[in-house]
Amino acid sequence: MHIHILGICGTFMGGLAVIARQLGHQVSGSDHNVYPPMSTQLEQQGILLMEGYKAENLDNKPDLVIIGNALSRGNLEVEAVLNRGLRYISGPQWLAEQVLQDKWVLGVAGTHGKTTTTSMLSWILEAQGFKPGFLIGGIPLNFGISARLGESDFFVLEADEYDSAFFDKRSKFVHYRPRTAILNNLEYDHADIFPDLDAIKKQFHHLVRTVPGEGLIISPAGDANINEVLTMGCWTPVAQTSINADAVWNAELIKADGSQFNVLFENKEQGCVTWSLIGEHNVYNALSAIAAARHVGILPKDAIAALAQFKNVKRRMEVIANINGVTLYDDFAHHPTAIQTTLDGLRKQVGEERIIAIVEPRSNTMRLGVHSKTLAKALGKADMAIIYQPEVMAWDLAELKNHADNIKICTSLEDIIAQLKLEARYGGHFVLMSNGSFGGIYQRLQDELNG
Repeated sequence: MHIHILGICGTFMGGLAVIARQLGHQVSGSDHNVYPPMSTQLEQQGILLMEGYKAENLDNKPDLVIIGNALSRGNLEVEAVLNRGLRYISGPQWLAEQVLQDKWVLGVAGTHGKTTTTSMLSWILEAQGFKPGFLIGGIPLNFGISARLGESDFFVLEADEYDSAFFDKRSKFVHYRPRTAILNNLEYDHADIFPDLDAIKKQFHHLVRTVPGEGLIISPAGDANINEVLTMGCWTPVAQTSINADAVWNAELIKADGSQFNVLFENKEQGCVTWSLIGEHNVYNALSAIAAARHVGILPKDAIAALAQFKNVKRRMEVIANINGVTLYDDFAHHPTAIQTTLDGLRKQVGEERIIAIVEPRSNTMRLGVHSKTLAKALGKADMAIIYQPEVMAWDLAELKNHADNIKICTSLEDIIAQLKLEARYGGHFVLMSNGSFGGIYQRLQDELNG
């Protein structure tokens, strides 16, 4: 079968393309922006890529078109699909029907930590010889690829609450029907889709409704929003996690930065995680992954041993350079809570050393100004926070300076680089935080600091 994918260079749709190719299908796709690393990954799989959305991309008459949720009516290629009467489907529905049937699905949902937790869980299963399939919204460094079909009955995937397609406004995760479901956390996000937090809670409730009674739900004991979702109706056993508390899965921190901690199950010590990751959010991610692995038969001590070899995910506090006393990090920040927990973990690791956070508020929610009051607070652990204000922004970032005195607003990448060159004289940790390409600042900054 020839499958054509609209929006193929997105992490989810690109992962679908890889899996479809591994199933033996002929795969092509188009996207507005075709660039590495996703374009490289797809081309290596023998997938034909087309730049831009055009009706003529469909002239070879594909048997099925998978339409990404970023596309809507009015798009030239979408209109051509409809006008020509081609078969089309959403990505989540195709995945559910063609891949997930008869699989033990382990789904990771939540506002934060989905990609990292999915990667941890996939690696634990891999280290124990399970050879799972997976679909991850990033590139886990242990695998070097974001998706694969796998060779077992287990499939691990990032269960996103974003909508499925312009013709299916249900959250993606409603299609997946996980037997093991991790609910990492729940906050307001995706302001372009959901009017308020209650609307997101309702979608999470719909997810909970799909988990079988013989399955397992894993969630943090202290997340009030998740707990409220579970009180709306739950027919599945729930295993809760905590840090320095008394949940069934508990972590006792040995190091405050989260780089070393004991794991307890039902108050019995299972082993000690010692790894390169930092932050309490990653401790929670690890507990959830260990609990999920136990649900499929992996002993906690073996999961803990696997995590010692976990290399994290590309663009999750990834050290990209060390230059004359400056450490540069690339972090996929998309929400104030993610920014706050990341900087808190770094502060606990480096003590009084200087931290400069450089933020591109690129997610739809941040660009709309929904989190304007919490963003300044989230940057409190940084000695300086440089925030990029592009021309197209729904609110004036200057108001952040009313809530914190460590914030500087820059309207161009050149201004940011110039400021960082001055700050580099004093060394420290420069954390570049964006869920996009940030205008290519990563390489430009390295070139300037080296020069």
